[in-house]
Order: sequence, then C-alpha cells, then structure tokens
Amino acid sequence: MISGNILNNVASRDIISYNTIMKVSFTGPQSSGKTTLMEQLSHLPNYRKWSFVREVTRKVKRAGNEINDHATNLNKTQLLILSEHLNNHQIKGNHFLDRCILDGYIYTKYFFEEGKVDQHVYDHSVYLLNMLLPTLDLVLYPDPNEVKLEDDGTRSTNHRFRDRIIELYADYFENGPDGSDTRINQPLPKIVVLQGTVADRMDIILEHINHDKARQLAYN
Repeated sequence: MISGNILNNVASRDIISYNTIMKVSFTGPQSSGKTTLMEQLSHLPNYRKWSFVREVTRKVKRAGNEINDHATNLNKTQLLILSEHLNNHQIKGNHFLDRCILDGYIYTKYFFEEGKVDQHVYDHSVYLLNMLLPTLDLVLYPDPNEVKLEDDGTRSTNHRFRDRIIELYADYFENGPDGSDTRINQPLPKIVVLQGTVADRMDIILEHINHDKARQLAYN
C-alpha cells in the first residue's frame, strides 16, 4: 500500500495564468476512481480548453481485441494499447490523460509474469516507458484501497488480478529505476496519491496543478 506521505502539500490555491503548457495523467488499477475525477475536471471552467483523453483499453476492445486477464494470449492487445499510449503522449497543449505509458508498462509486466505476452512485448513497454514518461508533468494515482472493485461491463472483476496490479504500482513507486528491471533509466515523474472523498481528491488535484503552474511561470 502506498502511503499518503508521497503527497506534496501546498499552502494555497492562487488564481494564476494558464499560458504555460501542462501534461497531466491519471494512472492506476481498474476501479480506482479515475473516470469520476476526469468527468469532474472536464466540467470546471478553468479546464474547458484542456483536452481530455479517455479510453485506451475500451478503444482496443471495440476494435475486436480481447482484453483483461481472461485471455490466453495478449501480444496483439498489449502492442495496440502501447501504440495508443504512444499516440496520446504526442498530444499538444494542456491535457489530461485517463491512463499513460506507466499503465501500459505495469499491465504488460503483469501479463508477462503470467505468460500471456512474449518477451519482445514486455521489452517494448520498457522502451516506451523510458521514452514517454519524461513528457508528463504530473501523474495522479487515486488510492485504489479506498474504492470497491465494481463491474462496469468491461473491466475485470478478478480480485487477484487487481491486487497484483496494485502491488506492481507500489513496487514501482518505491523503487522506480532501482527496481527489478534495471533497463528503466528514467527518474520518477511527480507522483501524487489521491485519497479521501471525491471532493478531497479534487482539492488535491487542483492544488497541485495550480502550484506546478505557478512554479513554471516563476522559472519562465
């Protein structure tokens, strides 16, 4: 379990200019509250001009590909998902991603452990992680331990699957480049754990975005 001390508290939420560019992504296991928070943010006046990039896995599923842990071979699926992450990380301007390349890497690692993707697919996820992770300014991790796993008709409801994904995130946040795969050579981006009610989580997001925006302006 990731402790809340990863949170970097800020003293205030000042009204600031939005001229600098910021790339923010959610990350985490299924059923952790990412979609709810994306929807809330999309209705706020300050973010009406931001791009909101949703649906990576669902898009691949609609194209007729098997997803989640029940499939026996996920080579094609994971390569398509990694390709979607590559495309999403090229988006210009201020934007929120509901998932990023860190998700692509974590899930590919899980499926590699389970023998459902080949070595070359896992290697590709490591390559893209090193390339794309530095493009993000802020990564938001809603604490999955506070959210009940629910069936939405698409996500897996396998608790063992979800629990192992949570463990892989925890290991990555703790160890980063010093973890089990020494080929990961990029430092961790700024990771913020979101805890509490939806309102609490929204407050944390807005505080960190405003703080980072102000910091960017100060150095420009």
